[in-house]
Amino acid sequence: MDRHPNLVKLGAQIRVLRKAAGYSQESFAYSIGMARAYFGGVERGDRNIAALNLIKIAKALNVEVGQLFPQGNELQ
Repeated sequence: MDRHPNLVKLGAQIRVLRKAAGYSQESFAYSIGMARAYFGGVERGDRNIAALNLIKIAKALNVEVGQLFPQGNELQ
């Protein structure tokens, strides 16, 4: 399955924010009630994540939802 470049960039940005907050992937997924395998797929760009899950991630990282996204000029 081909991953969409924008989903890969979104996942990379979420990974940067998660690591900056000091979470492991497993502990973060657990803290937001998401399966680690699913969350790993989000960070790899394998998943087209729903808006409600993006909100859940942003709240847990204490950032605005928009901060999860790369800059507009980086998106295709």
